[in-house]
Amino acid sequence: MKKTLLIVDDEESIRIPYQAQFEDEGYRVLLAENGEQALNIFWDDKPDLVILDIQMPGMNGLETLRQMKTIDAAVPVILCTAYPAYMGDISCWASEEYIIKSGDLTGLKAAARKYLGE
Repeated sequence: MKKTLLIVDDEESIRIPYQAQFEDEGYRVLLAENGEQALNIFWDDKPDLVILDIQMPGMNGLETLRQMKTIDAAVPVILCTAYPAYMGDISCWASEEYIIKSGDLTGLKAAARKYLGE
């Protein structure tokens, strides 16, 4: 059975290319554009891994991360953001990995494989 990834980002220009890249790798990909949608999908679909942006309107990624880890701490969450300044925030420590967004998804794909045990 395919592993399921949840990609959470408020920018469609990020969500869609990430979705295409990970589907090409053989994953089932779910998309959310904000923290609230992400939590609903997290509850309903139980993804195997979450790729989560930090800066989003409404509930930001750090609050979403906190709530996800309260629901199921075993699901790995990779923070993927354009802002390196958050690295020092203690809230980020709950994530498995912190990756700076890039057009080259090599590092993100490697991290996803690592946390999915592949």
